[in-house]
Amino acid sequence: MPFVNIKITREGATAEQKTQLIEGATQLLVDVLGKNPATTVVIIEEVETDNWGVGGKSVTELRAAAKK
Repeated sequence: MPFVNIKITREGATAEQKTQLIEGATQLLVDVLGKNPATTVVIIEEVETDNWGVGGKSVTELRAAAKK
């Protein structure tokens, strides 16, 4: 049973976009590895930008600096 965990920042991904991610990840496992889509689990976790860091800074900080 394949398990896919997709982590994205919480910034308003729509239900339709999440559906596309779930369908796309499932289809990728079917196409590449021949997995059964009925037993493929996909979870999307949304993370606040304050809790996601890159290069020692939070995404919130990085985006604020980019706007300056």
